[in-house]
Amino acid sequence: MSGFGVVALAAQLLLVVAGAPLLTGVMRQVRARMEGRAGAGVLQPWRDVRKLLRKEPITPAGSGPAFRTAPLVLVVTGLLVAALLPLAAVTTPAASHGDLIVVVALLALGTVTLALAGLDTGTAFGGMGASREMTIAALVEPTILLSVLALSIPAGSTGLATIVAGRIDEPARLASPSSLLALVALAVVTIAEAGRLPVDNPSTHLELTMVHEAMVLEYAGPDLALVEFGAQLRLTVLLGLLATLAVPWGIATTSSWPALLLALVLLAVKVTVLGAGLAAAEVFWAKVRLFRVPELLAGSFLLALLAVTASYFLSGA
Repeated sequence: MSGFGVVALAAQLLLVVAGAPLLTGVMRQVRARMEGRAGAGVLQPWRDVRKLLRKEPITPAGSGPAFRTAPLVLVVTGLLVAALLPLAAVTTPAASHGDLIVVVALLALGTVTLALAGLDTGTAFGGMGASREMTIAALVEPTILLSVLALSIPAGSTGLATIVAGRIDEPARLASPSSLLALVALAVVTIAEAGRLPVDNPSTHLELTMVHEAMVLEYAGPDLALVEFGAQLRLTVLLGLLATLAVPWGIATTSSWPALLLALVLLAVKVTVLGAGLAAAEVFWAKVRLFRVPELLAGSFLLALLAVTASYFLSGA
């Protein structure tokens, strides 16, 4: 284990943790400006976390261990995914163990734990949100798996560091049909997994449209702070994964300190641009009706399946 790898991993984690609430602040500010409002400021999500952490923890009567442990599991799985992804460097100790299957399993663990917490409250809203979330997750997780699998076939490995290093060494892979299909599918499911428009509306509390918000209505105080931070963390790592696979240039492939510094700056820029673009697009998007969501996600699953097929044919595997 090299000192460079440890420092690169720590810097990557620090950037993701510090930047996750800031990314949400930037996205809210972009939407506010485009809608003609002043907005609450980029630092408002960090102020919300600080305010919630000072409040008294409240647990609904009758709730069990699933409700109490879900916020912590959501944050821990998000941090583990952030450590396993080669976002800034491919030579970190954790990135070398960052397998595609492990990353998807950690994302699914966070989703299932939060759905169990929604059921654990015994309320109608919690059960409704949990059932909707699992319906969406049933199509989202396999699509993420297939999308990255299509990109892994030319690399001959499901290790994300190997996939990213291969795409940097052979830029022609970036514009191949299988790569483009996989990235489009991954972009669609990233929006769904993060609970953004047009699949879910994070700012609504209407019964007919709530998905993620319905599961976390009973949380308050420090637990709500962890749930909000966990959701921001998942959005940041998913956008980071998409940016890393679509535009891998700038990621440090050697033990070079200037290269690591440049990679961290570029990671922040790429994720911010993706988040701002998503927020700008949400101004013009309406939430699709709930029974149309499986149709949208089934389309992305089909794109991912085509990407895998095309990748096998083009690579001759």
